[in-house]
Amino acid sequence: MKWFDHPGHQPDQAAGRGSLALRVNLFFFGTFIIFCVIIIRLAVIQFVEGPTLSEEEVSRETKTVPLSANRGVIYAAAGEQLAYSTPIQSLYITLTTDYTAKVRNKDTKEFEFTAEAVANTKLLAGQLAETFAQYGDPAGVQMTPDDVTKALDLDFRTSPGYAPRRIKAGLSNKEIAYFMEHKEQYPGLTIVEESSRHYDKDTVAVQTVGYIKPFKSTEDLAMYQNIRSAMKQDGADPGLVYKEDEFVGFDGLERQYQRELRGKNGYQTVSVTPQNMAEEVLESVPPVKGNDIWLTINKNIQMKTEAAILEQIDWLHTHPVQGKTHPDALTGYAVAMEVDTGNIVAMASMPDYDTNVWSSGTMETKVWNNIMNNYLNGTITDTTSGQSGNGLRSIIYMGSTIKPLSVLIGLKEGFFGTTYTYPDKGIAYFGRDNNSSVRNASGHGTGPLTPAKAIQESSNTFMVDMVGNPMFRKYGDKGVEVWDDYMKAFGLGITTGSGLPGEKTGIRDHLKIKESGSSQAALVHASFGQKGGYTALQLAQYTATLANEGERIRPQLVSKITDSEGKTVKAFKREVLDRIDFEPAYWKVIKQGMNTKVSAFEDFPYDFARKTGTSEMIADRAVRDNGVFIAYAPREEPKLAVAVIIPEGGFGSNSAAPVARKIFDAYDWEYGLDGIPKKNLPASSESAETEQ
Repeated sequence: MKWFDHPGHQPDQAAGRGSLALRVNLFFFGTFIIFCVIIIRLAVIQFVEGPTLSEEEVSRETKTVPLSANRGVIYAAAGEQLAYSTPIQSLYITLTTDYTAKVRNKDTKEFEFTAEAVANTKLLAGQLAETFAQYGDPAGVQMTPDDVTKALDLDFRTSPGYAPRRIKAGLSNKEIAYFMEHKEQYPGLTIVEESSRHYDKDTVAVQTVGYIKPFKSTEDLAMYQNIRSAMKQDGADPGLVYKEDEFVGFDGLERQYQRELRGKNGYQTVSVTPQNMAEEVLESVPPVKGNDIWLTINKNIQMKTEAAILEQIDWLHTHPVQGKTHPDALTGYAVAMEVDTGNIVAMASMPDYDTNVWSSGTMETKVWNNIMNNYLNGTITDTTSGQSGNGLRSIIYMGSTIKPLSVLIGLKEGFFGTTYTYPDKGIAYFGRDNNSSVRNASGHGTGPLTPAKAIQESSNTFMVDMVGNPMFRKYGDKGVEVWDDYMKAFGLGITTGSGLPGEKTGIRDHLKIKESGSSQAALVHASFGQKGGYTALQLAQYTATLANEGERIRPQLVSKITDSEGKTVKAFKREVLDRIDFEPAYWKVIKQGMNTKVSAFEDFPYDFARKTGTSEMIADRAVRDNGVFIAYAPREEPKLAVAVIIPEGGFGSNSAAPVARKIFDAYDWEYGLDGIPKKNLPASSESAETEQ
C-alpha cells in the first residue's frame, strides 16, 4: 500500500487549509488597500481641498456687516462748504433669539413669534421709547414703541437677521450717557458714529451740487445696478459693499463723484447661528473717510447770478417792454464759463430750493409739491423750474444767437465772401415757386449788409438767402445732416463733456423733415435759430468755442480732489475736446459782427462780443417769445463766456442781457476781466459794501 493510501490521510483538509490562508491574505491585502485609499483621501482633503472647504465653512458661519464711512466735503472755489457731513451717534441693536424665536401654530401651521419673544420685544420697545422721551432732544424726532418695533425689522423685510438694526440716529449726549451706563441691560446694543449730510443754507448752485438718498432707493439707476452686481461677486471687497440705509449721491455732483466722496466702508465679520442670527463680532475694520472735491464755482458770483435772475423775472412782471409785461416768465437759467480754462464759475437754475429736505431720507407730500418743478438742473436738462403751465421747458430754440455760426457756415461753404454785400429788403422767399417767406423781426429791410453787419443787425433774410437756401441747393435733402454736423462741431446736439448726470443733447428739430414740411424749410428756419434748442451749458460752451476761434473745451466743474489730509489726489486742467478749422478772416468777421446794441451794457468798461436772441415757440396754442443772450469779454483776449435763457421773457436784449451784465460785473469784481480783481483795488473799498 502506498503511503497516500493510508486510511488516516485526508487530502481535502490540506486543501481547505490552503484556501483559508489565501482568503486571510486577501483580506489583509484588501484592508491594506482600503487604508491606503483612506490615507490618500485624507491627505488630499487636508492639503488640497482643505483651504477651499475652510473658506466654505467660514462663509456659512460668518457674515460681513458694512460700517458707513464719513462722506467727503464739496467746497466752493474759495473753500466755502456747500455740502458737508457732521458726525452723529446712532443706536444699533443686533437681534438675538430673545426677540426672534418662533414656533409653529398647530392650527394655522404657520410660524409665529413665541409668547416670550413678543413679551421681550414689547418690553424693549417700551423701554427705548421711554428713554428717548426722557433723555432725547425735545425738538428732535419723537419715537413711539411702535416706531421702535418697526425699526427692529423682526420679519427681516429690509435686512438679514445678523445685520444690526438702526433704531435711532442723532442721539443726544444724555441718551449716549444713559445707554453707555446701562449697556448690560440691552444685549446686542451698540452706539455707532455715523454722519449726517448738510447743505449750505444759502442754497448755492443746489441743482448742480445735487443731493443724496438711501441706497435702497437707487435700484433704477444704472450706476447703482452695477454696484449691486459687483457686490454679489465672489471675493468682493467688503469695503465696497453698500448698506441699504446708507446715503448715496442721487443727482448732480453728489452722484457724479459718488465713489470719491463716499470713501470706503469699514466692516465687521460676525459669526452667525444656523438660524442666520449674530453670535459675536470676530473682526472689525474701520471705514476710510471719503475724499473732498473743490468746485470751480465761485460762491459770490453764483449768488449774484441767482439773485440777478430772480430780480429780472420780477422786473419783467411789472415793467412793460414794447407795450406789454411778461407775467409768464417764471424761470431763468445761466452759465458762466471761463474761456481759457473751461472752469464753470456760475451755473444757476432758478428758482431753486433747500437741498437739506433730502437729508432725512423721507419727505412729506407738501414739501415734494413745493420742489417738484425746480429740483432738477435746468441748465443741462429739459425741465422747468416753477412751471408756467404753457408747456415750455428749459430747452428752447436759440433764436438769433445762432447767427454767428450761420455766417461761419456760409463762409466755410463758399456761399459768400467776407466783404460780400447783401441787399436786405426785409423779406426772403423759399419753397416751391417761392411761395413761403421769412421776414426780419423788425418787419423791414436794413439795406446793404456785409456778413458782419448781418450778424449785428440780426438779419433773418440774410441767413435765409445766403445760408439756408444755398445749403439746400448744394446738398439737397442731405443738407440737414450737413447742418447737424456743423452744430455738433460746436457742441450743439451733443453733451458738453461735463459729466453731470442727466445732461441732455438738446432739441434738433431741423431733423424732423415731415414736421417742417421739407428739407429746405428745415434748413431755412434753422439758419436763423428756429429749429435748434440747446441747454444753457451748451450755449456757454458754444460761446466759449466762438471766443476760442474753434477750439471746443470741456466745461470743468471741479478743480481738484483732495484726501482727508488735504493732499491733492487729482487735479483737473484745461481739456480740448475738438478743434474746428476756419480761415482767420472768418473769425474776424464774427468778432466784428457780435456787436449788437444792448442797453444793459451801455456803461460796460470793456469791449465785448455779444448776440441777443428771441426764439419763438408755440405753447398753449399761442406763440411765446423767449429771451436768449450770449456774450464773451473782453472781445480781444477773452476771459469769460456767458449764456442766459429766460423762457417767455420776450426779447433777449430786455430779459436775458441784464442778467449777463450782472454776471460779468460779479466776475470782474472777483477775478477781473482784465486779470485784475476789482475788489483788490484801493478805490474799491468805498464800493465794497455795495458790491458785496
